[in-house]
Amino acid sequence: MIEELSKITMPIVFNEPLSFLQRITEYMEHTYLIHQACTLSDSIERMQLVAAFAVSAVASQWDRTGKPFNPLLGETYELIREDEGYRLISEQVSHHPPISAFYAESLCQDFKFHGSIYPKLKFWGKSVEAEPKGTMTLELSKHREAYTWTNPMCCVHNVILGKLWIEQYGTVEIVNHSTQEKCVLNFKPCGMFGKELHRVEGHIQDKSKKKRCVIYGKWTECLYTIEPKVYDANKRAEKKSGDSKKHKQQNAGRGTDDADEMPDVEDTVTMIPGSTLLWRIAPRPTHSAQMYNFTSFAMTLNELEPGMEGVIAPTDCRLRPDIRAMENGDIDTACQEKERLEEKQRAARRERAKDEEEWSTRWFQQGPNSYTRTADWIYTGGYFDRKYSHLPDIY
Repeated sequence: MIEELSKITMPIVFNEPLSFLQRITEYMEHTYLIHQACTLSDSIERMQLVAAFAVSAVASQWDRTGKPFNPLLGETYELIREDEGYRLISEQVSHHPPISAFYAESLCQDFKFHGSIYPKLKFWGKSVEAEPKGTMTLELSKHREAYTWTNPMCCVHNVILGKLWIEQYGTVEIVNHSTQEKCVLNFKPCGMFGKELHRVEGHIQDKSKKKRCVIYGKWTECLYTIEPKVYDANKRAEKKSGDSKKHKQQNAGRGTDDADEMPDVEDTVTMIPGSTLLWRIAPRPTHSAQMYNFTSFAMTLNELEPGMEGVIAPTDCRLRPDIRAMENGDIDTACQEKERLEEKQRAARRERAKDEEEWSTRWFQQGPNSYTRTADWIYTGGYFDRKYSHLPDIY
């Protein structure tokens, strides 16, 4: 049974107190990797760090089984991180289908990172699969380079029964449009015995398709790079020793109505001698499990700092009352506010239909991606000029 889930209103107990616009801001947690890439003169080495950034961008999904709030049409989110050297703006540009557009830029004009995401959700009985349709584009101005990729599939298991757990799978292909170099990353599905859970494996090839390096690790932990010859030799040796101790089949004939048990996670990635570490995940704070399994970065995203109100746009999701109530532990108010906001949005839609008026986005406009020519939403500028009198009253 497959359902288009984005149209179904879920009870608030399934949520986490962040909007999807804040959730996509978590791509920026490891921005230092982009800054590092900007400093390198070798394009293969830059691609290694871009690959690490692409993997690190989806690492905060690990154990995040709470559903972010669906953004309201016209909702925005901004983040300025002087310490990390960037600022970001995002906007919910479409409601059916739900599309979120974002644009981040370096404060010293080193890079631009932007994209639009339409999370297509499917319900498969025991699990929910999210396909994050949309292109990620990273431009490194000093090197006059542009990289594009799409994110892997994400699946939440046991939505009806049992312990919720998450896996990501699929092939992510990162293209450097200036050099025609390519990085192909395979996010492995968990497999029968869970041996492959969270594993990522791939390679970088030059424009003549010669394999220049191998990349391996786990998206929940770390990523290494190594020479292909050394990697292949290690694989062969591993296979030899592995063949002598064949796995006994477990889980055979498991009842179809039972929960999909999460496989035991082998703790660490075994580093092959001669590898270079590209990225390692930051440990989660000790009280993370009581706080929706948030990372330290996620915990800061809904903070309304003194002096922010009146400066940020009135459509910013930090000002959204249902999310704020949930964060404060007031679930009843959160439910009432969520219903009120959704009804207000429906009423506004009916008004527009009556007046035959089209919704107009404020900060992004639809257009083809400059590099892939696929459908995208392009930032039109002006958000940080702080002129917000034309914004709709969505809360």
